[in-house]
Amino acid sequence: MYVIILKDENEKGAFSIINEYDEKVILFFQEYDDAERYMIMLNEMGVEDLGIAEYEEDLLIKTCKLVGFKYTKISPHDFVVPPGYCSDDNL
Repeated sequence: MYVIILKDENEKGAFSIINEYDEKVILFFQEYDDAERYMIMLNEMGVEDLGIAEYEEDLLIKTCKLVGFKYTKISPHDFVVPPGYCSDDNL
């Protein structure tokens, strides 16, 4: 699985989104290309200092449970865009 990571000196860890219940959700991408496309969209929105890391699925799930984050798996058939990406500025 691939995860978008924060590479900023002050912030490290996995990139997360906030769901409708105000919970942090980590996106697990099954394909590298999908993670890369999502990261490019984030870059276009001004979110920088990101990278992509590959981890074993079991390790990701255990870590999320340990720190209390939710997660979702993104398959090659899913269509995801960052919240706010489809504003007039990005079209």
